[in-house]
Amino acid sequence: MEDRVSISISEGVADVRLVRADKMNALDQPMFEALVAATDRLSKEKGVRAVVLSGEGRAFCAGLDMGRFAAMKEKGGNGIPGGENRDLTKRTHGLANFPQQAVWGWRQLPVPVIAAVHGVAFGGGFQLSLGADMRFLSADARMSIMEIKWGLVPDMAGTPILASLVRDDILRDLTYTGRIFSAQEAMTYGLATRICDDPRAAALEVAREIAGKSPDAIRAAKRMLNNLSVDPGPALLAESVEQQKLIGSANQTEAVRSNLEKRAPKFAD
Repeated sequence: MEDRVSISISEGVADVRLVRADKMNALDQPMFEALVAATDRLSKEKGVRAVVLSGEGRAFCAGLDMGRFAAMKEKGGNGIPGGENRDLTKRTHGLANFPQQAVWGWRQLPVPVIAAVHGVAFGGGFQLSLGADMRFLSADARMSIMEIKWGLVPDMAGTPILASLVRDDILRDLTYTGRIFSAQEAMTYGLATRICDDPRAAALEVAREIAGKSPDAIRAAKRMLNNLSVDPGPALLAESVEQQKLIGSANQTEAVRSNLEKRAPKFAD
């Protein structure tokens, strides 16, 4: 876990860092496992009253590791060892499957989580930021629901969270086009809480402020606010059903191949 995610705890604040800086904190299988392990640990860690989630290096998280797309190009499947036979509809963590838990786990933590986003948060990296209660962005941060580029749909718990944040037509625009949008646009859309010169420093400051409040009241507030969201169960399952139909299909494989080969795709009707 330590070679993908580090955790340090001080004065009630857990400072969680993605530490795969050489790959812009891209999501490979060890990163997924580390993220799920981190939320499992923090859910049991006594004395933690707030969490800050950030990435080392040039980016928060660039999304799915390119090696997994290369594996899709060569042999289909989802680029995970044994992935061709993985049933995404199987619920491994309550309402979520394993990849979804890498995001949904932060929403399930009993204490507030602040994502400090700089550089890029693309695809799965964008969805990871959605698992937090709040998102503090640098002015030059860029985001994208990028899954459509690869012939896929967002399937890491992003959709039930997005439904409570973004106007329906904006969500459709971002999902259908996969376009990259700025921190300023994210603020307009409801996807950014603050734009900061140093989002991690600002997030740690707010986390320390939260840690100084009654932990009983803070935990009660998070439970209450989580209950205001749409019922996540059907949305999480729908993500998995739709993604499972797409992965390895002819058009999804063509989307991956055309991107990796830097040519226009040739999709079948």
